[in-house]
Amino acid sequence: MSRPIVTPTGRESRFDTEEIIVSKTDLQGRITYANDVFLRVAGFSEEEILGQPHNIIRHPDMPHSVFKLLWDTLQTGEEIFAYVINMARNGDHYWVFAHVTPSFDASGAITGYHSNRRKPDPEQVEKVKTIYSKLCEIEAAEGRLKDGMAAAIVYLQNALKSQGTTYDRFVFAL
Repeated sequence: MSRPIVTPTGRESRFDTEEIIVSKTDLQGRITYANDVFLRVAGFSEEEILGQPHNIIRHPDMPHSVFKLLWDTLQTGEEIFAYVINMARNGDHYWVFAHVTPSFDASGAITGYHSNRRKPDPEQVEKVKTIYSKLCEIEAAEGRLKDGMAAAIVYLQNALKSQGTTYDRFVFAL
């Protein structure tokens, strides 16, 4: 199933602060598990979502460069935290604070990825929106593929370096 063209509605899909959105993927990012909260908020049935690429819920306002940072970090075997804007099946959006970790087999090889997502503080989301908007602007100006993503990553790294921080510390300092 490929995602049909969906236009963002501008409406936010809500979930409670006590709820956790959970999903697991294989090494290629295809969904192997989605909990009931994920299914409800994203608007998919389990049959529709299993086996689909996780980017089926990617919102167009989410910078590709942040996902590149996320995947590059995971492939080293490290965990990562990130603010993410996703898009439900009907075009509604929802912000999450994601904690993504690699899953390992008994020999230590990465076998997939596990993500727990919580409702973020709205004040933190407002701060992230400004940065993500700039990253998307850079990506668009340079071209969404390699050059745009590379330029956005350099911008992000330089911004973090000028503040004397790393991405992980930045995320928790918001």
